Amino acid sequence: MQNTPLRPALLIVAAGRGARFGQGVPKQYRNFGGAPLLAVTLKACHSALPEAEIVVVINKDDETLFQEVAEHGSGMALRSVEGGATRQESVWLGLQALQQHQPDLVLIHDGVRPFATPELFSRVIRAAQTTGGAIPGLPLTDTIKEIDEGGMISASPDRARLMRVQTPQAFAFDRIFAAHARLAAIGRFDLTDDAAVMAAAGYAVAVVAGDSGNLKVTFPEDLHVSTTLSDTRIGQGFDVHAFGPGDHVMLGGVRIPHDAGLVGHSDADVLLHALTDAIYGALADGDIGQHFPPSDPQWRGQASALFFQHALARLAARHGQLAHLDATLICEAPKIGQHALTIRQNIAALAGISLNRVALKATTSEHLGFTGRGEGMAAMAIATIRLPENDDV
Repeated sequence: MQNTPLRPALLIVAAGRGARFGQGVPKQYRNFGGAPLLAVTLKACHSALPEAEIVVVINKDDETLFQEVAEHGSGMALRSVEGGATRQESVWLGLQALQQHQPDLVLIHDGVRPFATPELFSRVIRAAQTTGGAIPGLPLTDTIKEIDEGGMISASPDRARLMRVQTPQAFAFDRIFAAHARLAAIGRFDLTDDAAVMAAAGYAVAVVAGDSGNLKVTFPEDLHVSTTLSDTRIGQGFDVHAFGPGDHVMLGGVRIPHDAGLVGHSDADVLLHALTDAIYGALADGDIGQHFPPSDPQWRGQASALFFQHALARLAARHGQLAHLDATLICEAPKIGQHALTIRQNIAALAGISLNRVALKATTSEHLGFTGRGEGMAAMAIATIRLPENDDV
């Protein structure tokens, strides 16, 4: 968008009542490791963008609660404005409060997402500077069904074209302001995120890799789980596939040209297979052969991303988080160096984690053994996960 120093702003949406959270103090003000949840979110945002102007949109009844949040915000210049009846209206009021500061870019973030990392902020900022708008998203791992009024399945959308979106969402300030103003002028305040507001105004929005650890606290158990991921576990995985006829190999879900293919019941992605087993190992949850038996014809030719995301879903079902992946490929050829970044980026996107949480190396075996003779490839992997304390599944 421009070469001059960026003038960013942060708009934190915290005016909701959290009906799904139950009775009592709104969830954004509940205790979260010794501080209100909103204060923890604000600290994470300030750490990512210490130079940003911050406006927090709050409910008219929460001024006293917000003062307690402000007391935890040492070093932060916090300004609150009263929100509206819907999220969209609250954001519009917040944008109007920010207009006087004339920011180049505004990042709009949920007040109950305390785990957004600086890397995630950087990703959406970089994309928004190029496109004018960017949001983080995660691929779906479950099949989605559309239900009619009678509770019957009416459609099965293609999940490959669907994403779970998160915040922070970053936009050129003039564009998002104009988009909200256009809808406010006709009294429309029913949209649930700002990418939808941009789309309604005719602006394109890019999607960047989200982060599976960027939890939105929605239910009481989310608040409990988020503060007790103290059980760190490490799993290892190893896989081997022989070379056979073909013109490419699949590594980390990326097609790599080669004068041979890898032989296997699925697409023989030796790297994703090792990573999948590493996650299963950290969970003490069997191995890829138990979950996807090679004797079952339904898995023939399947993309190994399916197995990898199944392991991630098993982790999510235990309310855990993936902290880090580390893998080593062992082969004489193909040479991986020029493809390493693309492979890491694809694995990070599949896993919903930052790129700096995915490590990939490659080595030869000095012409020793089956890999040295060029008969196949091997991969070793380690997965580090975090589970709630007292996980006893």
